[in-house]
Amino acid sequence: MISSDIIRGHLEGIILRLIYEKDRYGYEISNEIANRTDHKFRIKEATLYAVFQRLVKKGLIESYLGDVSFGSRRRYYRITSLGRAYLKEEIRNWHEARDIINIFMEGLP
Repeated sequence: MISSDIIRGHLEGIILRLIYEKDRYGYEISNEIANRTDHKFRIKEATLYAVFQRLVKKGLIESYLGDVSFGSRRRYYRITSLGRAYLKEEIRNWHEARDIINIFMEGLP
């Protein structure tokens, strides 16, 4: 299991990327993160919803209630146009950071 400290600064970008693909609800995002990382990283529910709150407050995502499922309505999240621009910038920043880190970390035993 990877340390959450390494990923913490990238959670907004990760969650935006998943919502960019399609509108999603919290539990679905949590499962998708675990599945795509082969369960090497799991996001805690409290952390996920704190990120949702930040993204909504910044105007990067918006929420809406979906159809009734198992007796209640799920809250879905969709990315806004501002969120798409922010995600594009986050991806560019990630590539630059990765390239810099690789300078120092590549080639070590």
